[in-house]
Amino acid sequence: MLMRITFLVVIVAFAGCTHFSPTNPPAVGRTSSTDSPIAYHCKSGRTVDASYHSHTTANVLYEGRMQEMKVAVSGSGARYVGGGLEWWTKGRGQGSEGTLFRHADDGTTGEIIEMCVQVTSTR
Repeated sequence: MLMRITFLVVIVAFAGCTHFSPTNPPAVGRTSSTDSPIAYHCKSGRTVDASYHSHTTANVLYEGRMQEMKVAVSGSGARYVGGGLEWWTKGRGQGSEGTLFRHADDGTTGEIIEMCVQVTSTR
């Protein structure tokens, strides 16, 4: 009986770890390790291009600077963090939202840099 309870506790603990993957991966159904960039048009008139890799990383191009980001915990959407920046998307396909933030030193979301809308669709 004790063995069954221990096994159940281990299974529940491992199931809880799945929370760390994005809840809304933008590249569902793709099999390649590198996806074509997705363009987001921002309120400022600038563009953010993001390409998503194996649902664990994203390369985000903004103002000529490419930043590789790693998936991070989010309450909703898909959130990526790296290089002092944070890229957070919600929704799928054209019209979905993407917001670029400064990522604070304490690990929290900082000020908004850009608020964007997806203008190209995934394959």
